[in-house]
Amino acid sequence: MSQTDRMSATNAAKSEIERSTIRAISWRLIPFLVLAYFFSYLDRVNLGFAALTMNAELKFSPLIFSWGAGIFFIGYFLFEVPSNLALEKFGASRWIARIMVTWGIISALMALVSGPWSFYVLRFLLGVAEAGFFPGIILYLTYWYPAEYRARFLAAFAIAVPVSTVIGAPISGLLLGLDGVMGLKGWQWLFIIEGVPSVLLGIVSWFYLTDKPAKATWLTAEQKAWLSSRLDAEVVAKQAAQHMSLGQALASPRVLTLSLIYFGFVGALYGMQFWLPQIVKAFGFSNAQTGFVTAVPYLFGSIAMVLWARHSDHTRERVWHVALALFLTAAALLASGYLQDPLITMVALTFAAIGTFCTFGVFWTLPTAWLTGTAAAGGIALINSIGNLAGFGGPYLIGWVKESTGSTANGLLVLAILPLIAGLLVLLGKHETSTEFSATAPGK
Repeated sequence: MSQTDRMSATNAAKSEIERSTIRAISWRLIPFLVLAYFFSYLDRVNLGFAALTMNAELKFSPLIFSWGAGIFFIGYFLFEVPSNLALEKFGASRWIARIMVTWGIISALMALVSGPWSFYVLRFLLGVAEAGFFPGIILYLTYWYPAEYRARFLAAFAIAVPVSTVIGAPISGLLLGLDGVMGLKGWQWLFIIEGVPSVLLGIVSWFYLTDKPAKATWLTAEQKAWLSSRLDAEVVAKQAAQHMSLGQALASPRVLTLSLIYFGFVGALYGMQFWLPQIVKAFGFSNAQTGFVTAVPYLFGSIAMVLWARHSDHTRERVWHVALALFLTAAALLASGYLQDPLITMVALTFAAIGTFCTFGVFWTLPTAWLTGTAAAGGIALINSIGNLAGFGGPYLIGWVKESTGSTANGLLVLAILPLIAGLLVLLGKHETSTEFSATAPGK
């Protein structure tokens, strides 16, 4: 056998090990993490459907509802960084289990809301309980996937967000029909039934999740060796380019820029998420019909998210993939605020959802391309916590505009400003946020 043939055989063997390793990791982790995030997100935003009957029964004004929807993110913000550092210290299996069990319990306890203050307190505590879950999983996936695979598998994980509405919206609409069963209101059943699975999944995660590849009994020795070699090489390349401590990461202009970009994205995401059921209901649909119609934009968003992330991985380009998706979101929200016809408005909102979720699938490749270790844990958590403050601002903005003008459509016009500014920041700060694969991609 010639030297060329031997090299070809060696490369083929390496390629097969790579494929089998990524396949094994993906089948082991992604389905479970998607299911966990599905219920996490559902428990966070099912308030939008509960509001269809809860607001009238408890006499909540648009501003009271907006405060309750948004105060979740205050608790989330305050405890995000400590929670992610705890995950780095105690391990993913234990800490994610703790997060899921506590948020599931508190989500179910939302059935006890009787007035504004109990509403505010339980929503705040839900944010505290859930803090660290999403950035913790983003960090966790960097332990398993080399850089060139991250966009598609981050998108595969994040697809739980639109899917939670595709599936959860019709279910939530139907659960409202349990009104009067065992003396409980439909919105109370909604919180209870959708909170229990999170507790059960939290218990399972303690035993199911593996903290690091070295402990993965479900990988072969060859697969562990290949993965360790690839990830170690990436860490060395990142640290050679710029080694950052936790304090440096938290004070980094890059982290601040990414936080502001994420703020604009999150404002649009939650502004739509909490108010879309009420926008659709105003078209004259029943609660059950509202659930099915609300799911449509998220169905298209789910498909677009995966395709856009694959294209980003294939082209190895990130900045324009994020910026263009944000501009589409802004344009679609702006159009939906001006449109009057329900069908055309839903088409515009569908494009807004597509832009939003295409952003989601690629954005988190930006910080994970250059942050490592404890700096990654803190930096990712800070970006997510600052960004998620817009989860308070976006819904509140629409609620304030609706109470002032009587129109949710005007709120969508104002909301469009957030992703527009975020898209401009991506381009203006592209030298700060660019994530080329030059240091990590094979053959580069």
